[in-house]
Order: sequence, then structure tokens, then C-alpha cells
Amino acid sequence: MKQTAILRKAIMERRAMVVPGCHDALSARIIEDCGFEAVQISGFGLAGSLLAKPDVGLVQMKDMIDLTWNIIQAVNIPVMADLDTGGGNAINAAWVTERVITIGAAGMNIEDQVFPKRCGHMAGKEVISAEEMIGKLKACARVRDSLDRDFIINARTDAFAVYGLDEAIRRCQLYLEAGADLVFIDGIRSRADIERAAKEIKGPLSVNLMDAVTGVKTELIPIPELARMGVARVSIPVASIMVMHKALMEFFSALKNSPTGILSGQTSWITSFEDYTTFVGLKDYRQLEEEFLPKEKIQNKYSQ
Repeated sequence: MKQTAILRKAIMERRAMVVPGCHDALSARIIEDCGFEAVQISGFGLAGSLLAKPDVGLVQMKDMIDLTWNIIQAVNIPVMADLDTGGGNAINAAWVTERVITIGAAGMNIEDQVFPKRCGHMAGKEVISAEEMIGKLKACARVRDSLDRDFIINARTDAFAVYGLDEAIRRCQLYLEAGADLVFIDGIRSRADIERAAKEIKGPLSVNLMDAVTGVKTELIPIPELARMGVARVSIPVASIMVMHKALMEFFSALKNSPTGILSGQTSWITSFEDYTTFVGLKDYRQLEEEFLPKEKIQNKYSQ
């Protein structure tokens, strides 16, 4: 089954499928290895890993597409791309949609913020008109329908912070009618708000739980309860980059403060060299060398 069909089937079952966010190919592979059914690319994470900058619209679309390709090649589960605002107007958004479908993405997120956009849990957001966003979605949906009807378009509205829940729900319904397959209200706050959105929006709804530990601005609700509400997808977009930040800060702080300058024997800090190289497939490349390289060359390489 195509990755797009796998993702569409899971979303349409409305069982609150958890889709963590990755910030690079390695974090995507880890998410897959831990048993998750799909992975989304986190614009928040890419801004941090690529630029060491906040998610305020600084990542260029070409970089986003290139990194998306790397991540798709690294895993065997559906990957959802992050288009932010689509790279410009409806024409730009359609072109980027074509690119991500062509390179093998199973779905994408696109949002109704004014460019330059920012993380949905940051202050200072602005949104474009619903009419302009509808134009973007119609253009993207035309591309989807011409290339792969199973491809998922996830339309995000940031109107909750600007205009409130009523407008956010209204926009979600309009976006579904314009061709979106899935919608979500970023920065939504309470259980009551989520329950109301799930009840009133006539189509698949995604809920963003951010790091799954604090929820940042959104109340954390257990996944089984979200499934009972009929939520289709649960995103956890920022956990990978924030876990990485904490782990590296703690390790290098300990290393810097060690009287000896090393952490001899403290193996709890790290994955073993053997485990890591196995995880990233070194043994597979060794087998390829055995199969395709001259035997004399192999013997010389590994006789050291």
C-alpha cells in the first residue's frame, strides 16, 4: 500500500493516531524505531537544528524541501511535510505541494498565518483572511487530485489566538470545504475547547500537544480520551528538538565541569558506538562492500 494511502486510512479512522515531529533524518528514524505509525516534519525543529534560530519564518523553502527528501529516504513510514504558509500566495503553495508529493511525502501541513509566520504557541501571531487561505487550499487540492488523491492536506488555523474559538472553528469548516483533508486549531487551550471543536467541525480534526509533557499552551489530554472524542491525529511536534537540547546541554555541561575533563565509565550518558553504528546501518554498507567491491580491496581495507 502507498504511504499516502496508509496515512489517509489511519486519519479517516479517527482514532487519534499519534504523529511525533522530527527535526532531521536521525530523529525521524528514532521515531519510527520506537513504533510510531507516521512522522511529521517540525518547522520548529528544523529552525532549531538547521539555523539555531526560533521558528519565525527564517527557514527557506528550498531547505525545507531538501530536508524533507532526506527524512523521507530515512524511514519506511508516512512522512508529513511542513509547508508553513506555503512559500507565498496560492500559486507558490501549489508549486510546493507538487514538489513534496513528487519527492514522496504522504501529507503536508499548511497554515493561515501572515508571513513571516511563527510557532503557533508564540505571541504576536497574525492571520491572513479566510478567503486567501481558501484560495491556497483550492490550488493545493487541485495539485493533490492530479497527482495522488490519497495525499493528505492538513490545514492549520492560528485564528484562535487572534479572533477566538468561534472564528477558528468557522475557518476549519471552510478549509475542509475548500479541499483540506484534515484541520487543526493551533494554540487551542482547554479540554472544553477541544471537545467543542471535535463536535462542531464536520471533518477530521488534529490536536497539537506540543511536547506531550507540558502541552505549552494546550491542556494535555490522554490519547485514549482524544480518540473517544473522534480526534483523527495528535501531533507532538517539538519534543524531539527539545529533548535533544536538554540532553546535549546536560552532557556538555557535565563534561565541561568535570575535574578530569572526561566522564570515564559514565555510560548512562551515551549510546554505545556499536549500538549507534548498527542503528544507522553501518553493517548494511559493509555487506554492500562485500558484494560489489573487489575482494582484494576489501581484504586490504579490513586487514588493519
